[in-house]
Amino acid sequence: MTRVLILGSTGSIGVQALDVIDGAPDMQCVGLACGSRVDAMRLQAAARGIDATSAAAGGGTLAHTSDLGDLMDAAQPDIVLNALVGAAGLPPTLAALERGIPVALANKESLVAGGDLVAAARTRSGAALVPVDSEHSALFQLLGGVSPNRVRTCILTASGGPFRGRRASDLEGVVPADALAHPTWNRGATITIDSATMMNKGLEVIEAHHLFAMPYEQVEVVVHPQSMVHAMVRLDDGSILAHMGTPDMRVPIGFALRWPASPPERPQTDITGLLLSFEAPDVDAFPCLGLARQAGLAGGTSPAILNAANEVAVAAFLAGRIGFMDIPRGVAHALDTVPAGPADSLEAVLAADAAARTAAADLVGTA
Repeated sequence: MTRVLILGSTGSIGVQALDVIDGAPDMQCVGLACGSRVDAMRLQAAARGIDATSAAAGGGTLAHTSDLGDLMDAAQPDIVLNALVGAAGLPPTLAALERGIPVALANKESLVAGGDLVAAARTRSGAALVPVDSEHSALFQLLGGVSPNRVRTCILTASGGPFRGRRASDLEGVVPADALAHPTWNRGATITIDSATMMNKGLEVIEAHHLFAMPYEQVEVVVHPQSMVHAMVRLDDGSILAHMGTPDMRVPIGFALRWPASPPERPQTDITGLLLSFEAPDVDAFPCLGLARQAGLAGGTSPAILNAANEVAVAAFLAGRIGFMDIPRGVAHALDTVPAGPADSLEAVLAADAAARTAAADLVGTA
């Protein structure tokens, strides 16, 4: 029986993970954590007889602890699914790895803001880190079947979001409702806005760099509006391996929670009549993709600055305080004004995060 602790149980990934676990006789959820949606988590726990829970805010907890490390010690999981949103997910990722607990990672900010720290924790403990993002799950499986010296590039696919094909000038006046109307899937507001700006894909480039020790120049992005091909790998003979399947997050969730065993069975993908298309991203209309590469190449705390500024700018856009194209402007401002340094401690990463939030807030507050 695989014992699973879910961090972020009330979000989209957490809810789907519970669905996967409920349908698998060899898996059991032994702990839950959430942000502010305590009542929803309380119902999840009661329905499954779960005693070990924690909440960051909103009325206390069910299990007398607010520290996620303590929650891990109480729940004694075989694997932690980190589906928290934002840089807040970094400390519990480190806490799990330091305890030698494998992590199924859906919190990309753990690697964006603290990739070097996560790598060091993995080395010290030997604990596995298995990606849950569909693109990185696909790469994880593809790269496991080829010799590293044959790989030329990894290709991440992007849906293009609701504004695919629009020019930068067309995007100045869009409102949150427009940006939240994703054409392929329905997930949380923050990740949906990140998809619309293509920051989500930029963060995934940084994530791929850390997950697979892949130089940035070997990580490509292509727009694929059907969202059926999740990732590809170019090989030395010119051929391309592709991982394809119906867009359903329960597939990579099940793969990560069961790895290295076989994942739970899911309905087979019907490819009859399927038409696929691919195109280059428009970096002028979606500058967040380039900003993410810039931060990744700079290294140190630059990705943490990028991520924190983006979180502030996205929140301001959703609140109606700034325009859509002010999001990349706020991120660029933080990257230009906040000094970057080595990301050699959690304190250094958190300090950069705080400084970037202040810088971004100064700009978006007057945009």
